[in-house]
Amino acid sequence: MKKYPNSASQLDIKSRALIGQDLRIGRPFVKSLSTRSAKEMFEGEALGLQAMYECSQQSGDGLVIPNVHHWGDYSGGSLLIMDFLQLGGRGSEEALGRAMAQLHLAKPSEANGNPNGVFGFGVDNTIGGTPQPNPWTEGGTTKNWIEFYKKHRMEHQIKLAGDRTCAKLWDSDIAPRLHLLFEGIEVKPSLLHGDLWSGNIGTASGKPSIYDPAVYWGHHEAEWGMSWCASFGIKFWNGYRELIPQDPGFADRKPLYDAYHQLNHYNLFGGGYLGSAQSLLQQVKKKLDAKEKK
Repeated sequence: MKKYPNSASQLDIKSRALIGQDLRIGRPFVKSLSTRSAKEMFEGEALGLQAMYECSQQSGDGLVIPNVHHWGDYSGGSLLIMDFLQLGGRGSEEALGRAMAQLHLAKPSEANGNPNGVFGFGVDNTIGGTPQPNPWTEGGTTKNWIEFYKKHRMEHQIKLAGDRTCAKLWDSDIAPRLHLLFEGIEVKPSLLHGDLWSGNIGTASGKPSIYDPAVYWGHHEAEWGMSWCASFGIKFWNGYRELIPQDPGFADRKPLYDAYHQLNHYNLFGGGYLGSAQSLLQQVKKKLDAKEKK
């Protein structure tokens, strides 16, 4: 994949003719690929970035997200054009925490692609190289979220993994009782980056920025399923919890959300991630057993 961070003049003539006035944005960042269509390669990323951009504009101290100006096919392949950001390393952890909370608090709307206030996303996308299905739910209730997470997150990854231990734990011990983990809380749709680890976090002009997303609307706690690979410290959580207090049962649901990403890593890379996923599902089972005994 080619990246052109410097100027519009680096695009070939056919590309410039295709996007026309969009080249007046100044200094664009362009991704292009000659072997796959824009729908295959860039649609999910483009729509995800657009949603994140809109949600981050609702607050003055929100995330810096590049504005997408164009994505599509041309005679030489496909491309995605967005604002160029001069990225730096991680900055203030408190500022990052507050900015993430602002993203999660943004209300669904037509502008950010969710006019009905439900879970899912406008298109399926990928998490790493794994397909991630995002069908819209019928409503935006806790029950809708539980069913979405069951079918389109956990069952999807477990099927790809093909592991009998995970499948048995899930089908027999967890899925039928999953609602117990959500008793006493109300889950509302929040826009999630979806793949938030250290390699996708930085700064732009000194402000927090996140990139390479696997965006969808979900429970805000699901964002932290990759926190084992994100190095979030006390300052980050202080900033986040200023705006979004911790809900009861957060620690009980954490292994459930971690398991999705451990399974995805197994499906991508193999190795010890399967054992980690099995251990997490065992933890979820034990928490559900304890809840049933109360």
